Amino acid sequence: MMISTRGRYALRVMLDLAQDASGAYVPLDSIARRQGISEKYLESILATLSRAGLVQALRGKGGGYKLSRRPEEYPIGEVLRLTEKSLAPVTCLEPGTVCPQAERCPTYPLWQGLDKVIDDYLMAHTLRDLIPRGKE
Repeated sequence: MMISTRGRYALRVMLDLAQDASGAYVPLDSIARRQGISEKYLESILATLSRAGLVQALRGKGGGYKLSRRPEEYPIGEVLRLTEKSLAPVTCLEPGTVCPQAERCPTYPLWQGLDKVIDDYLMAHTLRDLIPRGKE
């Protein structure tokens, strides 16, 4: 499993929004500038996050993006799973895949265990956990 640039950027954007305690919509260009991400690429990521209901979007003057929930209500695994589609360590554990070797593969339980550890770890940490002290 390797987290793509899209997944890493989505997490950074969510964290950027989580650090804004004002509750106001944050303009796209402000996020792009702070995160060093092109506006076009960022717009694509935010569209995905918005469609999934993770962020709220407002067009026009005074518009931008803000979190739909409190930072502690966003497990990191939720954000990454949305952008990555899968966090499986091996292809035979990808969603919708039925491994024909699973019944007799001696390594299958190992991969299942690793998959569970990854999932448990990412679901146990939230955006709130990543906010540096003093920026809450």
